[in-house]
Amino acid sequence: MNIKAQDKPLRGMRVIEMGQLIAGPFTGSVLGYFGAEVIKIEPPTGDPVRYWRLTENNTSYWWHSVSRNKKSITLNLKTEEGRQIAKDLILKSDVLIENFKPGTLEKWEMSPEDLKKDNPGLITARISGYGQTGPRSHLPGYASVCEGY
Repeated sequence: MNIKAQDKPLRGMRVIEMGQLIAGPFTGSVLGYFGAEVIKIEPPTGDPVRYWRLTENNTSYWWHSVSRNKKSITLNLKTEEGRQIAKDLILKSDVLIENFKPGTLEKWEMSPEDLKKDNPGLITARISGYGQTGPRSHLPGYASVCEGY
């Protein structure tokens, strides 16, 4: 069944994806399937998944799997300028997906509470291995570790 773009339920929604590896990018890809405009913010070196198990033509099937249905831009979020551009995009969007270590957005003064002051309708999906609070929240978490936890 081929669903036309204008019939997809998330058509007209803009999603900013600030995630790397699998969990954040997979979430963005799914929202893209449902018609959302997904803008992926990558570091200057690109998402690490771009380089996983490269094939003979120097491409990664992993990358193609989790990065479908998106536009990509590169920003250096370690700089004030990069963070400001990201914030400007987020404030013009409906959804933010992030899977940084807990506290990263807060350190950048881009916590959900900060962003909602200027974009009250913003929906934020925060994906982390051990939650945003608690004794293990500071640890990075990947699928196999979190599934066992």
